[in-house]
Amino acid sequence: MIPATTRYAFYDLDRTITRLPTWSAFLLYAAKARAPWRLALVPAAALAAVAHKVGVMNRDRLKEVMHRLLIGGAVHAGDLSRIADAFADQQLSGNVRAGARARIAADRAAGYRVVLATAAHRFYATAIARRLGIADVIATEASSAPDGRVGYRLSGANVYGAAKLAAVTAWLGHRGEPRERQHVRFYSDHATDAPCLAVADEGFAVHPDRRLRALAHANGWPILDWMQ
Repeated sequence: MIPATTRYAFYDLDRTITRLPTWSAFLLYAAKARAPWRLALVPAAALAAVAHKVGVMNRDRLKEVMHRLLIGGAVHAGDLSRIADAFADQQLSGNVRAGARARIAADRAAGYRVVLATAAHRFYATAIARRLGIADVIATEASSAPDGRVGYRLSGANVYGAAKLAAVTAWLGHRGEPRERQHVRFYSDHATDAPCLAVADEGFAVHPDRRLRALAHANGWPILDWMQ
């Protein structure tokens, strides 16, 4: 029996709520919508991904380079918002797991405040979250210029791995209530979210990769399979 506390349910996005990752899909979608000629730069983006894989480029820099190549150096926020909304509609129509929708609804009905916690950029993660009825989003932030344009540089850390734990911890800390009065659930498919799963009161491994499956067995985290 959970005592009288505030209940929070944090959900990862890519491959937890969605079937497929969203970042590369968004880049291609935005390139087609804004400047189809940028699709010719896809091989350069792929080369940057190889540089990351071999350890020459870190994940934060990779995100910036791919953004610069396929979206551009600076985009008016309104233009990016319109693209993000159309992209979110596409994702909701074919890339969101029915099991995730059902679990989000069940958590909400049980009194949990649902939060999306993702390394995805806020400019499209919020559009997806809004369509799922999720108001609270923890996500990677892009830089912005005084004229309101969105830049390709990150503003702060890429919300991934330990950085996601720090962001979630900070978000909870700003609620104005002691941690012992918070009951936290966390859902993820990937071992990089093990730090978040470990500090949650309830951690759930959702159709996990091999490493997370092993960690789930070792730590007693329930395994959920939302394959549809």
